[in-house]
Amino acid sequence: MEFNITLIPGDGIGPEIVREAVKVLHAVEEKYGHKFNYTEIDMGGCSIDKYGVPLTDEALETAKASDAVLLGAVGGNVGNSPWYQLPPDKRPEAALLRIRKELGLFANLRPALLYEELSAASPLRADIAEKGFDMLIMRELTGGLYFGKRYIEEIDGKLTAVDTLTYNEDEIRRIAIKAFEAAGKRRGHLTSVDKANVLDSSRLWRKVVHEVAESYPDVSLDDMLVDSCAMQITVNPDFFDVVLTENMFGDILSDEAAAVTGSLGMLPSASLGEGKLGLYEPSHGSAPDIAGQDIANPIATILSAAMMLRYSFDLDEEAKAVENAVKKVLREGFRTGDIMSEGMEKVSCSRMGDLINERI
Repeated sequence: MEFNITLIPGDGIGPEIVREAVKVLHAVEEKYGHKFNYTEIDMGGCSIDKYGVPLTDEALETAKASDAVLLGAVGGNVGNSPWYQLPPDKRPEAALLRIRKELGLFANLRPALLYEELSAASPLRADIAEKGFDMLIMRELTGGLYFGKRYIEEIDGKLTAVDTLTYNEDEIRRIAIKAFEAAGKRRGHLTSVDKANVLDSSRLWRKVVHEVAESYPDVSLDDMLVDSCAMQITVNPDFFDVVLTENMFGDILSDEAAAVTGSLGMLPSASLGEGKLGLYEPSHGSAPDIAGQDIANPIATILSAAMMLRYSFDLDEEAKAVENAVKKVLREGFRTGDIMSEGMEKVSCSRMGDLINERI
């Protein structure tokens, strides 16, 4: 089969980790007889430097015309980069908001899996980590506080900032359906996270989720307040199967879930819409402090490519081959610096890509 992939290396370590993901995809091509055509575009700080905007209309159209988009990372050091002297809508991360909105990608899937081989790297207490966990956080991606009306103005002589959190029932319903479908294919347990004791948006969220639940009798549903969920992820993470939540809560909780696995460098993500076109990226940032040193962990990006094979291309066997290759490399004791532990063999970013490639 033949597929067209838009590559966005981006900023910082992005080019390095995307290169390793492509290396692994080449192994998939050779083993299974597929053909992947790549078109590279600029996005983020590198696009600002070249074109004065974080994402050009031409680059966006290229992404829209592809079968899937594989992204490295965008952004830089907020403290000293000239990119962050620009207005918010001109900064690198604004490109992420735009491409998600323009591609209609309203569902962000972030798996958080604690590999048995990496349990020692988890910051969780040993008796918690040894039980392991495997959760999928389903975050609504194109509504809520990040997309609501915002402004700063002077009121009664004081600068006042306003950010608006808005959801309608259709936005909630479509992400809820995605979450229930995902739970039905996993362990049949969905936890819907909100702040219904305070927010009207959360009360509507809870109402619609319960309406959708009636169509999925085989999936058990729990409601949980976001503050309680944040605590449970650190003390009882094996409770969770699929976690459904709104945009800002999902942004925070998915990073927390990633952190308790021991390394952001291990965790992929997928952003999906109604069709097959999706955007796939690691959960971590651009890590400009280690860019160009060949020491980044490419596994999250490689696993994001595996999600691309599964969700956009319907190549489940190939996706599993990539995931199994990652597990085999970890079992054999190879580690990048962020997941290194005593007795393991430390390898570079490019060497890790080679090892996984060889085991496809």
